Amino acid sequence: MAKLHENYETIMILNTKGTEEETKALVEKFTNLISANGTIETVEEWGKRKLAYEINDESEGYYVYVTFNCAPDFPAELDRVYKITDGVLRTLIVKREN
Repeated sequence: MAKLHENYETIMILNTKGTEEETKALVEKFTNLISANGTIETVEEWGKRKLAYEINDESEGYYVYVTFNCAPDFPAELDRVYKITDGVLRTLIVKREN
């Protein structure tokens, strides 16, 4: 029988060229999207860090780590929204083992 909900984690690296309010708005946008489609367990804002290599001529990024529980089809939608949102440098969504 298929599971109704799975555990996932995501890391998003956001552009730091915008204002602090714009960064907070992006974090809120994605946490609201995740909570509307599942249950957020933790949100850790790691803050501004130097990137290992430049991404789109950026040397720093704002890191946010989120663990959540949702239906198996939602991560594909979350990834789609990440890709079409300005200000997102890189993302990763991983299914966690229980």
